[in-house]
Amino acid sequence: MEAISKQKKLGVAALRADMHRNTARKYVRAGKLPSELKSPRQWRTRVDPFAADWDEITARLQDAPELEAWILLEDLEARKPGLYSAGQVRTLQRRIRRWRAQEGPPKEVFFAQEHRPGEAMQTDFTWMTNLEVTIAGEAFPHLLCHPVLPYSNWEWATVCHSESLLALRHGIQAALFRLGRVPEFHQTDNSTAATHKLAPGQRGFNEEYEAMMRYLGMKPRTIAVGKSNQNGDVEAANKAVKNRVKQHLLLRRSRDFESVAIYEKWLENIYERANRLRAAKLKEELAQMRPLEVKRLPEYNEARVLVSSWNTIRVKNNAYSVPARLIGEHVQARIFDNRIEVYFAGVQELQIGRLLGEGGHRINYRHVILSLVRKPGAFARYVYREDMFPTPVFRRAYDALSAAASRGSVKGDLEYLRILYLAATTMESDVEAALELLYQSRTLPTSDRVKALVCPRVAEIPEMPVPQVDLAIYDELLSIQEVAA
Repeated sequence: MEAISKQKKLGVAALRADMHRNTARKYVRAGKLPSELKSPRQWRTRVDPFAADWDEITARLQDAPELEAWILLEDLEARKPGLYSAGQVRTLQRRIRRWRAQEGPPKEVFFAQEHRPGEAMQTDFTWMTNLEVTIAGEAFPHLLCHPVLPYSNWEWATVCHSESLLALRHGIQAALFRLGRVPEFHQTDNSTAATHKLAPGQRGFNEEYEAMMRYLGMKPRTIAVGKSNQNGDVEAANKAVKNRVKQHLLLRRSRDFESVAIYEKWLENIYERANRLRAAKLKEELAQMRPLEVKRLPEYNEARVLVSSWNTIRVKNNAYSVPARLIGEHVQARIFDNRIEVYFAGVQELQIGRLLGEGGHRINYRHVILSLVRKPGAFARYVYREDMFPTPVFRRAYDALSAAASRGSVKGDLEYLRILYLAATTMESDVEAALELLYQSRTLPTSDRVKALVCPRVAEIPEMPVPQVDLAIYDELLSIQEVAA
């Protein structure tokens, strides 16, 4: 139409529009655009396959609106074999969707809420495992504790390993001390970190969580049970932060990090970049928030536990080994979200990665190997025997020694325990390399052979000759100075 208004010639205008001359003439005569010539179709292109049973289908939907198309089709096919097929489920889904829109019951309405600056902070946990981040080549399953200010969408996040109160405390404090100010409310979903069940459909706040809110100067509030949309801002931010991290991982061209600390610093850089775009609205929020005037709460719980004769302590219903010299003593365990620190007489003795859940155990062979070498008979039925194989290479060596022991050539358990003692007193990696070499050469990995390969070096005092000092050189220097004077 534009070309013909300029050129005044139908053929030239059709050529410029890449259109056949006859088609162009039709549009010119009609004086309408192609989209305006279309009329809605009021007829079916094929016979409705569900016409005979549609009244029955709608009656069932009125009684139970939550019924889905696939179960209705499955029921029809069972009662009328050969009349319907699985390939018709899409047709039935479209018909039911149209019926629900035209005649079905009203759907739940969600009301957009106006967020007030500085009123609240929303916090939620989100899994990051699907991003396949690794630490030093090892898989790193983890979550983010993710606080968000709904008005400005300012956000922060901390790495954690469970939806615990300790993880929540760490995440909230990291965000608040970053801001330096406090909103009026803190909102969470009904996670057990903040709430506990009172009755069906009701949840109350945990005492420890309420105490933390009072200390930080915020009022706790939660959402209705099963109404995740009430926490919609942070739920949407969860998806956004995961996508943002994914994009930065693609730019980085590697999902592996040297340590957790380096990974956390990398994440902080991502949050800082995103928050720069929210600076104007954040300024409005900060103006309405109160200054943060308290010190940071410790982000751990403490427990006083006894070291058993098994050389273990029990923390949160999990067993951990400690140095054998502490047997019979009470130690102080500081329980963080991801680790446990053990103190005796105010001195930190060790740090252990924390186990999730209950009934687990983490036994360090270095803590018990000396006693096992002295009592090798205890190894066969040792409760924590599987923890005595640091890597698959050690397990393979033990299996080879056990097989040889059955033929009476060596004492399998004792030989293996001596190898493990060598790993504890030298370098585990050196012993592992020696075991691998013996396996490749199809040689039985006895302790003597492994020791010969590891060859711990004994420090030798070097022989240093005592230099003979010629004082005549010094006398010559003095004589030269006298002549010069």
